[in-house]
Amino acid sequence: MAAVENTSGQGAGAAVPDEIKGWNGGAFLLTWIWAIAHNVWIGLLALIPILTFIMAIVLLVKGSEWAWQNRRFESVEQFWRVQTIWAYWGLGVMVAALLTAIVPSLLRMAR
Repeated sequence: MAAVENTSGQGAGAAVPDEIKGWNGGAFLLTWIWAIAHNVWIGLLALIPILTFIMAIVLLVKGSEWAWQNRRFESVEQFWRVQTIWAYWGLGVMVAALLTAIVPSLLRMAR
């Protein structure tokens, strides 16, 4: 198999390898924080309350491609290692937020 040219970090016109295309859980769960880290400035629209969920969906679908184009990565493999870490952190933040909201209610009900 021929090596794929690394076009990461070369901007909006850069070719995106097929291996990069796909859903991005970290971008979906951590929207604006993920966007800043990956130079995907349109992701900051998630800070506008009415656009938060819409932008999360857009980042879920397009985030991987935009991250590849706007941030330099050593390889496709390194890109996916980084994105997997973002997804795990996003999941952790979501679980922590849910526990923070639910546990006090459960404790009040137990009294």
